[in-house]
Amino acid sequence: MNPNPDSQALLLPLAQRLREQAARVLVGQEDVIELLIVALFTRGHVLLEGVPGTAKTLMAKMVAQLVRADYRRIQFTPDLMPSDVVGTVVFDIQSGRFNLKRGPVFTQILLADEINRAPAKTQAALLEAMEERHVTIEGDTLPLDDPFMVIATQNPVEMDGTYPLPEAQLDRFLFKIKVNYLAQPQEVEVLRRYHTGFDAHDLGAAGLTPVVEPAQLVRIRQIIQAVQVEEGILNYIAAIADATRRSPDLSLGASTRAGVALLMASKTFAALKGRDYVSPDDVKTLVPPVMRHRIVLRPEAEVEGLDPDAVFRRLLAKVEVPR
Repeated sequence: MNPNPDSQALLLPLAQRLREQAARVLVGQEDVIELLIVALFTRGHVLLEGVPGTAKTLMAKMVAQLVRADYRRIQFTPDLMPSDVVGTVVFDIQSGRFNLKRGPVFTQILLADEINRAPAKTQAALLEAMEERHVTIEGDTLPLDDPFMVIATQNPVEMDGTYPLPEAQLDRFLFKIKVNYLAQPQEVEVLRRYHTGFDAHDLGAAGLTPVVEPAQLVRIRQIIQAVQVEEGILNYIAAIADATRRSPDLSLGASTRAGVALLMASKTFAALKGRDYVSPDDVKTLVPPVMRHRIVLRPEAEVEGLDPDAVFRRLLAKVEVPR
């Protein structure tokens, strides 16, 4: 089957322009860029994990500028309070009234920088916003903008001064994307760009221009929703999730929400490839970023030197692929 020509005429050129613009800012991160585009179109949140200095903050700023969206940043620290994230009600002496002071969560693209440097109570302040897309302050429920996307960064949990994210919050991220060091030729290109005047604080000077209007995302989601998923693919996704729960390498398998996330991300991924149907390869490609933060390794598996991605390779080799 071929995608609807009108849909293809909108989505494919748009996605290609996003890739081209992102390449003006990022070097050698094509897979990360692709997953960020998938998350944006799927209405999902992203957790970027990598050591400091691997352009994670730059990626969030880039997404906000490409979408012409409002953007705010929260630097998570050990003394950050939940009210610093969502806001609070303050008393105005002059008027004698309580006024709402909105926190930085009231935006469209929110960068939660080094989210695992704050304690669990503050991390959890984002939980309602990420899941329900509204926040509650002093009993009042306040809606957030659409789009609303959290791009959180975290340092590897082995580093000093970090707090592991609660499982309930990790489950709200569509993807956990690993941001690795660049290959040497790519790093040389980064140095060359900075030598010739690139400034990460002035992306406009780098030629980065908006590609997507927030209103366009509604039409894009309609196109993605129309992507076909055969019964065999649904069974395949469910079988993968079930395999994680039965794996001797895992003490916690993927949730039902993980299966839903894998389904919706696979539909977006297929649409970006110009197809109106999901293939098994779409699903297999997205299993690691969708599920690596939703499972827990057994200590024995860690001693064996396994990581989540290695476990997924084992599982996928055993789960029957639909024809």
